[in-house]
Amino acid sequence: MTAALPTPCDSAVLGRPEGQLPPHPRWTLVATILASSLAFIDGSVVNVALPAIDRSLDAGAAGLQWTVNAYLLPLSALLLLGGAAGDQMGQRRMLIAGILVFLAASLACAVAPTIEVLLAARALQGVGAAMLMPNSLGILGNSFRGESKGRAIGTWAAVGAIASAVGPPLGGWLIEVAGWRAIFYLNLPVGAAAIFVAWRYVANDKGSGKPLDWVGAALVTLGLGLLTWSLTLWSNDGIVGGTVLFGLIAGVAMLAAFIFVERARGDAAMMPLSLFASKAFAGLTFLTFALYGALGGLLVLLPYLLITSGYSPLEAGLALLPFPLVIGLASRWIGQIAAGAGPRWPLTLGPIVAGAGFLLLHRVDPAAGYVVGVLPGLFVIALGMAGAVAPLTTAVLSAVDDQHMGTASGFNSAIARTGGLIATALVGVVLSQSGDALLSAFRTAAVAGGVLAGAAGFAAWATLGDPEQSGR
Repeated sequence: MTAALPTPCDSAVLGRPEGQLPPHPRWTLVATILASSLAFIDGSVVNVALPAIDRSLDAGAAGLQWTVNAYLLPLSALLLLGGAAGDQMGQRRMLIAGILVFLAASLACAVAPTIEVLLAARALQGVGAAMLMPNSLGILGNSFRGESKGRAIGTWAAVGAIASAVGPPLGGWLIEVAGWRAIFYLNLPVGAAAIFVAWRYVANDKGSGKPLDWVGAALVTLGLGLLTWSLTLWSNDGIVGGTVLFGLIAGVAMLAAFIFVERARGDAAMMPLSLFASKAFAGLTFLTFALYGALGGLLVLLPYLLITSGYSPLEAGLALLPFPLVIGLASRWIGQIAAGAGPRWPLTLGPIVAGAGFLLLHRVDPAAGYVVGVLPGLFVIALGMAGAVAPLTTAVLSAVDDQHMGTASGFNSAIARTGGLIATALVGVVLSQSGDALLSAFRTAAVAGGVLAGAAGFAAWATLGDPEQSGR
């Protein structure tokens, strides 16, 4: 799941007016870190819990897909609206409201007696995450200035990466000790602390009162929901029947209507279409969708394959640990290189290297041992992603004018999660298998991920141009 790692533009909150330093800068930073860690930790631990959820609730392949996508769908569709709502009604108020929604949903997940109840609660978690994540960054962007803003956002991103790294092993241990429901109970004390600190120390801001794009939000949510539902149905049944065709056509029609509404609203739209006047921004949008789609499918399928092949949940969580560690260690260094050379070549080579890692996973064999059968492909994918993360932030912000920087970064983050959403809707054909058939289907999915990642690299090469042309 792409929510398991901070996406590059999560850390790019620019284009908002500079505010005064908050009366409690350290506690303001703590509040935003605690709030956003809810989404990061929850996103990373659920993938490790999928086999246990299947055994407990008899979820089936479709139920497991929706356990991930019921969360990703509202998060992808409502992320921009959540940020706009904070601008209108006050960011601290929206942050606390988002945490409360997330905690109520987490409690419902923990006590869910059926897969249907769990899915409804996961969707509510996604709504809460869409409220809290953009406003935690908005508070940082408006509370600090100059170098202190850079340090604050850098600290936020670093802690998010650490939370994502710790999440799978911690989740695996909790599943072994107390069962899968414990991963949702874990959110309650973290969220309670975030609410207390935010209420006590974060400055209370007044909203702008600008109207929200409710029509656009409804259309994009319905469109993505119908597409996800129909693709999930197709990937499980393998049949393109009337129901699947209806969902696909209706979903595309909803998204077309969304584009029409956004065009009519101009710069007041949730997604201003003027952004796509930049060829670079259009290419980066495709790159983000393809690369994070491939990654999202991997982060769902690999833990499932390992656990069903004999790994414990803790071992499967530890197996993923090199991924965020390599990205965290290498991305800063590669980002410095990209700052001097421009984003074109890092964004071309990074996805291609990641694609090579996916192709290495085509030969995955859990029975051969982790170091031989799993680690090489995972390490190469992480190295390629490290080459893309920091340059992608720079390239997205360089592709638009100052007025649209905040919107562009938020939209790019939403596109990353949408890529994971669509990929997860398609992995039912793998999750429905077992034994040798599961391994064979995983290997086919790895090749598909390699093709997507390679296409992402080609999009960067074709659309970014030379550093002088791609920079602002």
